[in-house]
Amino acid sequence: MVLQGTEVKSLRDGKANLQEAYCTVSRGEMLLMQCHIAPYTHGNRANHDPIRPRKLLLHKREIQRLEKAAAQKGYTLIPLKIYFKKGRAKVEIGLGKGKKLYDKRADIAEREMKRKMNRADVHRLRDE
Repeated sequence: MVLQGTEVKSLRDGKANLQEAYCTVSRGEMLLMQCHIAPYTHGNRANHDPIRPRKLLLHKREIQRLEKAAAQKGYTLIPLKIYFKKGRAKVEIGLGKGKKLYDKRADIAEREMKRKMNRADVHRLRDE
């Protein structure tokens, strides 16, 4: 991963958020988009932009293989974690498939059922 000055210190402090991040291929380069790395607290005016696109360093064949996999309908490249290995920041990338609408509905219904059951348990415990 290509980083600017204070981004490394901020990453070492654990100030990265991959919640809405994704990877994309542009002009033969792999980019990490929407990854929020908070500005370093002891940094000065030369602090970095928290949500700038960051270049990921991969071999050409790796980029082509991942681009081909992500080109299929419904698939996207998602960063799973950021870690340090031998002093270098690395990103673990996974291939994810989006949920269908009916899958989302099933999950929402299951979540609502759990909430109702928890509420019923709380009321039952109060009445005892």
